[in-house]
Amino acid sequence: MIDSIKEYWHSKGSMPAEKPASEAYDAWSASYDCQPGNLMLDLDKIVFTDLIKNVTLENKRVADVGCGTGRHWEKLYSKQPNLVIGFDVSEGMLLQLARKFPAAITKHITNNLLEMVPNTFVDCLVSTLTIAHIKNIQEAIGAWSRITKDGGDLIITDFHPAILSKGGKRSFKHEGKSMAVTNYVHSLPKVKKAFAKHGFAVIKQEEKYVNEEVKHYYAAQNALHVYERYKNMPVIYGLHLKKEYAAE
Repeated sequence: MIDSIKEYWHSKGSMPAEKPASEAYDAWSASYDCQPGNLMLDLDKIVFTDLIKNVTLENKRVADVGCGTGRHWEKLYSKQPNLVIGFDVSEGMLLQLARKFPAAITKHITNNLLEMVPNTFVDCLVSTLTIAHIKNIQEAIGAWSRITKDGGDLIITDFHPAILSKGGKRSFKHEGKSMAVTNYVHSLPKVKKAFAKHGFAVIKQEEKYVNEEVKHYYAAQNALHVYERYKNMPVIYGLHLKKEYAAE
């Protein structure tokens, strides 16, 4: 997270090369689960855990769009679903997921449509740290609505657009070079409006901020100047939504 802030990279004299999600995460996949002290992953775990805790998944079907290495799958499996299916644009990330969960059902995807999934097939759809990687968010949410049953749940987390609009990047080191993942800034009102259009109501919303509780992440990266610049800004958000009716 710290290395991803634009001003920090300027201070180091270089900016990371930006790659599309499929290419970037293929490169990142081998080291993705080995990131102690990663602010975004730690906050995402907190937000996701809180949002999913009251969602009943026993004997239900779950789709994880942008599943990556399956960071949340132990928690999903602990709720005893009938089926969990993961979808991702990165074959490298899916390979890492399969190493952790050999019996996992996953699908490599190249678009937003999820055409291999029947209508109203899933009871719950989760998508974590993914929305800003999707250029056509309206198309994606339309597909999510199509495959989700009426009364079904959605659990969403992502980088907060407030940070992305100020130059925040998802970045990492690969073969000694800095690399960033392409992001698209979708404002939170725009995202919620898109969900509402497809019959989803917000049950709960969470936001985490750059504040004293996370200051030590910046201190560990010798980036307190970045902390001061972004202090009190939201850095991640999460939504629990429920599909109340079928989209027209």
